[in-house]
Amino acid sequence: MALSDRLNLVNPSEIRKLFDLAQGVEGLISLGIGEPDFDTPEHIKEYAKEALDKGMTHYSPNAGLMMLREAVSKKLKEQNCIDADPKNEIMILTGANQAFLMGLSTFLRDGEEVLIPGPMFVSYGPAVVLAGGKPVEVPTYENNEFRLSVDELEKYVTEKTRALIINTPNNPTGAVLTKGDLEEIADFAVEHDLIIFSDEVYEHFVYDGIKNHSIASLNGMFERTITVNGFSKTFAMTGWRLGFVAAPSWIIEKMTRFQMYNSTCPVTFVQYAAAKALEDERSWKAVEKMRREYDRRRELVWKRLNEMGLPTLKPKGAFYIFPRIRDTGLTDHEFSELMLKEAKVAVVPGSAFGKAGEGYIRISYATAYEELKEAMDRMEKVLMEKGLV
Repeated sequence: MALSDRLNLVNPSEIRKLFDLAQGVEGLISLGIGEPDFDTPEHIKEYAKEALDKGMTHYSPNAGLMMLREAVSKKLKEQNCIDADPKNEIMILTGANQAFLMGLSTFLRDGEEVLIPGPMFVSYGPAVVLAGGKPVEVPTYENNEFRLSVDELEKYVTEKTRALIINTPNNPTGAVLTKGDLEEIADFAVEHDLIIFSDEVYEHFVYDGIKNHSIASLNGMFERTITVNGFSKTFAMTGWRLGFVAAPSWIIEKMTRFQMYNSTCPVTFVQYAAAKALEDERSWKAVEKMRREYDRRRELVWKRLNEMGLPTLKPKGAFYIFPRIRDTGLTDHEFSELMLKEAKVAVVPGSAFGKAGEGYIRISYATAYEELKEAMDRMEKVLMEKGLV
């Protein structure tokens, strides 16, 4: 099947449809976009300017600047217990989202299946389809904190299953897989000879003393894992479009070939700024400051949602919360449209993240504290007026 035919099989994101509806709504508070509301730290901007002044306006190697690959290698070893050779096991991307289509394209054959725990990030399924595969949603459940279980995976694995995508901390639920969870998933992957994509872009935003673990750090798992990460969430650099992967050399070689004929390379002066940022203590102080503020917002939103009658688990990571709204008698789409029109608050229907998300909504608390308070007040007022709680 040609790529043009596959493009016809993927639909625009449900999130984007919602925000098309939201255009022109005066006084709207958006709790939908998964983007830090913090500005990129000043010293990182200064590093980008420094690179420009140095004339770093030319192509970098297809796999990225060696200085950044070396900085990423050091970060992975110190923070994630992953040993990856910067020369042939690390690659820099134009945003972490590239990793899924490019990575899948290195090994997936037509019709092969990829297991994806749902609720899931909106890009995973389309990436599988565009790479010629079949996405298979594996549900996770509120009563297990939306953590993936091997018992559930066993129900969906077949002879055609080739890979598994995991996301911890999770978008949209905020779930964080424990080390025990990852050990069981690793055993499952070995038993069924699967390649794992481990999306760890929210790794630094965890709460309540929780630690996020990398599956590639487990014994023997590096050789079957593509670890995906980036700078958008960590350093509030969404518009800079810079990500990275660590993977076995044969995968990196093929992904580099893909990038060679696609974007060529990420922006050179942005790579320089990121390399310097990884080595700068001020960057990690900024990350911790953001994490503490997200935690404060998390406590507010979790408390208010439960108080207004929407049962809500307290998320362990990321900056999303996933309240159950099915008890209101509305579908998640109806609930989201009601909040948009009556409360002027934009939230995302849970079904935008797969079938397992039906009956829930996603709220991003990457929004100023006072705006979150106002949004909660508006939502509660509408629910009370409509007699929905």
